[in-house]
Amino acid sequence: MQKSIVILTGGGPAPGMNTVVGSITKTFISNGYRVLGLHGGYKGLFSPDPNYVELDFFKADDIFNRGGSYLVMSRFKPTQEDFDKNFNLKFFQDNNIQLLVTIGGDDTASTANRIAKFLKEKNFPISNIHVPKTIDNDLPLPQNIPTFGYQSAKGEGSRIAATVYEDARTSHNWFVISAMGRSAGHLALAIGYTNHFPMIVIPEMFNKSDISVEKILNMAVSAIIKRKILGIDYGAIIISEGVFEGFSPEELKNYGVRFSYDEHGHPELGKISKAQMFNDILDVKLSQLGLKVKIRPVEIGYEIRCITPHAYDLVYCTELGMGVYKLFRQGITGCMVYLDLNGNIKSLYLKDMQDPATGKIPPRGVNIHQDKVNMIFKYIMHYITPADYEAAKKYVPDPETYDFKKILNW
Repeated sequence: MQKSIVILTGGGPAPGMNTVVGSITKTFISNGYRVLGLHGGYKGLFSPDPNYVELDFFKADDIFNRGGSYLVMSRFKPTQEDFDKNFNLKFFQDNNIQLLVTIGGDDTASTANRIAKFLKEKNFPISNIHVPKTIDNDLPLPQNIPTFGYQSAKGEGSRIAATVYEDARTSHNWFVISAMGRSAGHLALAIGYTNHFPMIVIPEMFNKSDISVEKILNMAVSAIIKRKILGIDYGAIIISEGVFEGFSPEELKNYGVRFSYDEHGHPELGKISKAQMFNDILDVKLSQLGLKVKIRPVEIGYEIRCITPHAYDLVYCTELGMGVYKLFRQGITGCMVYLDLNGNIKSLYLKDMQDPATGKIPPRGVNIHQDKVNMIFKYIMHYITPADYEAAKKYVPDPETYDFKKILNW
């Protein structure tokens, strides 16, 4: 029987999904393998009747430079009972599958790690290679190498934000923007500094204090007042959605906000507009302070997940797809494929990346101590400092409350 491989995609979409799938398919079929695409993510591996399709050159060539994901994605997370009772080994045996390729972000990688360990424990002769995907850029690849999809999402998000900022300049308004990034602020930070936003809020900034709605409100007010002092009546505030995970349920309830949670235990941030939520709360705060400022909400999220990948990701994802074959031929399994800064395909073992206590792969946050990040805080953003206290008293009686560094306990 002809040897086969199977590919699945997990989590949410990112630009380049189809490029990876198409490149893997072309590479493996040119080397004599049959390639199966599994719909529904991990769910298919634990189903007696998995929904799959055979991928050929024409399908691969049709999808490789398109956005979205031809393979239907899922956030299904198998339980231990699923592993014990429902893992569909027969599917692998009937199709002579030699390799399972998983494409996804941190949760998908953590489940791939569990599958790799499970296959090893059961002595199943199946290799497993993970391809790191997420627009959040939060998988801990060496040398700060980006995850695929991030560069395209950053570019499109920056384009949208540039138009928003032009509107702010044109209309003398302020905009509150929320950007995706569940556990890391890479995307919001990049979009904010490409457009020189006066206030950028990411979860990593709260390294010396707890995250709270009140603190972020005060940071927003700080930027608005600083710009008023400078004679600037417009601006934009971008907030990473990851900060919303840091809010206490009690505080959110006090502001009238309630979240539902997904199967991974994460707040389902996509069900509400974070920008609208925060815009409404900030509007009340500004009214209480007697500050007449027009603010408008903009959400940057689902619009950037399924865009056509930019050139960077088209090249990068093609390299990762071919890299899967290289690692497989070398007999490497239970790993994540990546391309180092010298252009060489390398493996990163999932077992070495996991948190020993949880078994999960911890996300990579923004290193706020790097010069490139510190310089944004120091030279691009606008906020109240002690030197502004006297001028700020024209707008608020207690300027120290809105001192950016005091808010963060820096």
